[in-house]
Formats: sequence, C-alpha cells, structure tokens
Amino acid sequence: MSSIVLEENNRNSLVARMSEDTWVVACLCAAWCDVCTAYRPDFDALAAAHPETLFVWIDVEDRADMVGDFDVENFPTVLIQRGDQVAFYGTTLPDAGIALRLLNAYARLDPAALAEQGSKNADYQEWQEERNLRRTLSS
Repeated sequence: MSSIVLEENNRNSLVARMSEDTWVVACLCAAWCDVCTAYRPDFDALAAAHPETLFVWIDVEDRADMVGDFDVENFPTVLIQRGDQVAFYGTTLPDAGIALRLLNAYARLDPAALAEQGSKNADYQEWQEERNLRRTLSS
C-alpha cells in the first residue's frame, strides 16, 4: 500500500483513520517541485513497509483549501503526529530513512513523555495549535 493522497473525497475517511493510537506521517509538497517528485516513490515504499502507520501525501497548493494555514517554508515538509499530539513538523531532506528515524524516535515515547519533551519547546507548542492535521481536516 502506498501513501494516501489527500483529496476532497477522502478527507473524512482520513480523519476517521487518525485515531488516538495511529501514527500519521504526512508529506507536504507541491506538484511542481522536482525534489518532491523524486521523493514520492521512497515515501510510498516507506508507507508500504509500515501499514500500521498512516502515510499521507498532501499537495499544499492543490489542497490549500484544507491545509492553507500550514506554513511550509521548503519542500519536503514532514508532519508526524499521533492523535492530536504533533511530534514533529519541519523541512527534511528528501530521504525516507530520515522520516522513518523520526517516526521511530517519537513512537518509542509514551504520550506523556512526548508531551513533556515538547512542553519546554516553543515550536512544539505552536505545532499543537497550528499544525494539527487531524483537527485541521476535521474543521
């Protein structure tokens, strides 16, 4: 199974799959971005290798109506969250191994430890309010 491309017609089903126990890895890209185009097969392969995790591909220009408030400074930008807790949001190198290492590092933490880790970090606190994909897509 490859990543799921965010579309208007699958928005509600994606939200339904974003349970409290499901890790979500979203790649925010743009169709015109050659780096994103080259990264996509590796991201899809990562999704196929980890069916327990929800991998979502989001074209931030085509889906600006759904995720317009997400500030993307560069591509690819990766968002990792579980339930309503955003663990990571930022630009990464287009390397699926990096996304996997980030996911594994955060998945090892229980929710309380993850929240405590970020409680002293201003970026982390901002992500909870402004980069929560589940909440954004539920609106």
